[in-house]
Amino acid sequence: MPLHSVQHLSPTAILGLWHLTEPPEALWPLLPPAYRALIPPTAGPTRQAHWLGVRALAHALVEQLLPSSESNNLIIQNDAEGRPWLTGTPQPLEISLSHSGEWAAAIISTSGRAGIDIEIVRDKARRLASMFLSDDEMAAAAALPEASATQRYSLLWSAKETLYKLAARPGLIFAEQLLLDVAAVQTPLPDTSAAPLQLSATLWVSDEDIRHCICYSEPAPGYVLTYCHAAE
Repeated sequence: MPLHSVQHLSPTAILGLWHLTEPPEALWPLLPPAYRALIPPTAGPTRQAHWLGVRALAHALVEQLLPSSESNNLIIQNDAEGRPWLTGTPQPLEISLSHSGEWAAAIISTSGRAGIDIEIVRDKARRLASMFLSDDEMAAAAALPEASATQRYSLLWSAKETLYKLAARPGLIFAEQLLLDVAAVQTPLPDTSAAPLQLSATLWVSDEDIRHCICYSEPAPGYVLTYCHAAE
């Protein structure tokens, strides 16, 4: 079963991981037929598997969070900015989705905003760090031990992606408005069998700073997972 793990973050929020091992034809039966009209028409087999798998995960989570009678008509749509949202539910639900390589991740919440991101650990984040880290963050990252540097920069990119999804505001500048306590980052990361580590983050919007706490771990070798549930 590709549903790898389910974690209740609170009475109103649930997080799941899905191991993407199936081809698209094995995933279609897990979803309502309405998705055939929504899948990007130019998606190749790998992108189709990601697109279908993360939605199959979301459906599995909603079935655990809500009574089955309330989740039967669920459909995930995307708004003009590409953010997912849910239709066909009797109450508003927050949703955040992510996929990378062989893994999909999702949070569903009945109360409070949520953000999640999963990334393959690779050197690309380190090479592009000056594009998404502030000068202070760059200096703090450079001062940390060289060991696990590739994992650390991948984590920082993932954490900013999570914060961006949590904010749900287009046009935010990663290096100026999404800020992290980089000096406190700990690597190597714990796997999901251990308690996740936590990273302080600040969202600057309209001259107001909003503090958040981002959880992070290694969900599988070579991956980083970050998430935040801002409960109301």
